[in-house]
Amino acid sequence: MIEPFKMGYTVLGGLGLFILGMKYLSESLQILSGGLIQRAISCVTTNRFLAVLAGLSVTAFVQSSSITTVMVVGMTNAGLMQLSQAIGVILGANIGTTITGWILAVHIGKFGLLLVGIGIFPMLFVKNERISGIAKVLVALGMIFFGLEIMSGAFKPLRNAEGFRNLMLLLDAQSLPSLLGCAAIGCLMTVIIQSSSAMLGITIALASTGAIPMQTAVALVLGENIGTTITAQLAAIGSTVTARRAAMAHSVFNVVGVLIIISLFTPFIELVENLVPGAANYVNSQGSRPYVAAHIAFGHSFFNISATLLMLPFLQYLEKLVIKIIPETGAAGKGPFKYFGPPGSMPVAMGVSMVHEELRRMQGDVHEALRDVGSQLQSDLKGRKRFFQKIKAIEEETDIMQKEITTFTVSLMQAGQASLEQTDRAYAYIRAADELESITDYATSVSSYLNRLEKNELDFSEDAWENLKSFHTEVFAFYTQAAKLLQSEGSGSMIDVRKEAGRLNDLADVIRDAHLVRMKTGSCSALSSLIFSDTAIALRRIKNHTVNLYESLLVEGH
Repeated sequence: MIEPFKMGYTVLGGLGLFILGMKYLSESLQILSGGLIQRAISCVTTNRFLAVLAGLSVTAFVQSSSITTVMVVGMTNAGLMQLSQAIGVILGANIGTTITGWILAVHIGKFGLLLVGIGIFPMLFVKNERISGIAKVLVALGMIFFGLEIMSGAFKPLRNAEGFRNLMLLLDAQSLPSLLGCAAIGCLMTVIIQSSSAMLGITIALASTGAIPMQTAVALVLGENIGTTITAQLAAIGSTVTARRAAMAHSVFNVVGVLIIISLFTPFIELVENLVPGAANYVNSQGSRPYVAAHIAFGHSFFNISATLLMLPFLQYLEKLVIKIIPETGAAGKGPFKYFGPPGSMPVAMGVSMVHEELRRMQGDVHEALRDVGSQLQSDLKGRKRFFQKIKAIEEETDIMQKEITTFTVSLMQAGQASLEQTDRAYAYIRAADELESITDYATSVSSYLNRLEKNELDFSEDAWENLKSFHTEVFAFYTQAAKLLQSEGSGSMIDVRKEAGRLNDLADVIRDAHLVRMKTGSCSALSSLIFSDTAIALRRIKNHTVNLYESLLVEGH
C-alpha cells in the first residue's frame, strides 16, 4: 500500500542527499584537478575539436553541463570567446555530462554508507588538501549512491499501484504523442529542479525499481537534455548578442538532436538493447532491474556523442542559424566585463580562470595606453588632445574592470570552496588588477600634462624631450616584461626585478638632476618646468606600480 506522505519525504530526502553528494563531488574534483580546468579553457581556439575536448573535460570534472554553459555564456559576453568556440565547448559539455549516468549505473548503493564512513574522518580532520579532497570524493559518491538507493526504495510501491500503472500506459513511449509527452515531462522537471543530473538520478531510480520501462526512461532523458539548456538561457538574459546566441545554440542543438532521435526512436532503443549486455527488463529475485541503469547511461552517452559527431562538420550552419534567430541589435563591442549568476553557482576553478582571462585583456588595454603615451612624447607632435581622450577612455574602462574583478573574486571566494592555491591566485589577481588600474591612472596623468603643455603653447628643450622619451622607453619595457607573466610567457625573480627597479630609479635621478641644471640656467619656463617634473614623477609612479605588479604575479606562481 502506498503512503503518499512517507513516499514524498523519503524521495525528497534521498534527492537531497543525491544533490548534496553531486555538489561535494564537483567541489572535490575541482580541487583535485589542479590547473586542468584553466588549461582546458585556455586551449579553446578556433579549432572545433579542441573546443569540444575542453567542454568535455571541464564538464567531466564539474559534473554539471549547466555550470559549464553558464561559464561559456559569461566568457562569450565578455568578449573572451567567439561564438564558434562557445558552440564547440557546449557540444563537449553535452558529452561530459553523460559521465554522471555511468556513475549512477554502478550498482553499489548498499555500500553508500560504507563510502561515507571511510571518507568522512579524513575529509574533516586531515590537513593535506589532496588527501582530504580524495576523502571528499568518497563521501560524495557514498551520498550519491545512498541517496539513489533511498529514492529507489521509495519508488518500489509505485510498480504495483494501479493509478501509476495506468499513467505509464499513457507514457509508455510507444507512440509519438506518448514519446513527446515523456520528453516534455523530462524537460519540465529538469527546469524545475535546475539539475539534469538530479533528474537523471530520479529517472534511473524509477527504472531500476520497474516503475517505468527502459524506453520511457530514455524518453525522459531526451527531455532532460532540452531542460538543461534553460539555465544558459536564463544566464544570457540582458547580455550581449553573442552571449545570447551561444545560449540559443545550446538549445537549438539539443532540440534538433532530440527530434532526430524521436523520429528514429524504435531502432535507437533496439540498438541500445543490442549493444549493452544484459536485458534491460530483466528482473532479479529482489524485484529490481539491475541492467536498466547501464542501458539508460549508454543511451544518454550514445545520443550526445552521435549528435556531436554529426553536428561537428556543420557548426558553421548552426552558427548562421542562431545569428538569424538573434540578429544584431546595435553596435558590437566588448565593453566592461559582465559576470552571470551568483558566484556560488560557478565552480571556483572556473571563476578564477575567467578572472585570469579578463586580467589578460585588462593588461592589453594598459599596454595600449602606455604605448599612446610614448606617441605623445614627440617634440614636433600636434594634436595631443586626441591621444589624451583615447587614454582617458581606457582609464575609465580599466577602472570598471578593476571594480568588477575585485567584487566578483571576493564573492567567488566567499561563496565557493577553494584550495589554498586557488585562494592565493585569486587574491594575487585582485592585487594585479589594482596595480594595472593605478598604472592607467598615471598614464592618463602623463597624457594630461602633455596636453596641457600643447594647450598653453609651451615646449621643452630637446634634451628634456630626449630625457622623457628614454625614461618612458625603459619603463615601458619594464612593464612589458611584467605583462608577459600574465600571458604565461615570462619568468623572473623579485631579486632581478628590484635590481632593474633600482637601475630605473638611478635613471630617474639623473633625469631630475639634469632638469635642475636646466632650471638654474633658465632654459625652461616656470610652467614648463612644473609640467616636466610632474610628467617624470608620474612615469616613476608607473615604474613603482609595475614592481608591485611583478610581485603579485610572481607570488601567484607563474
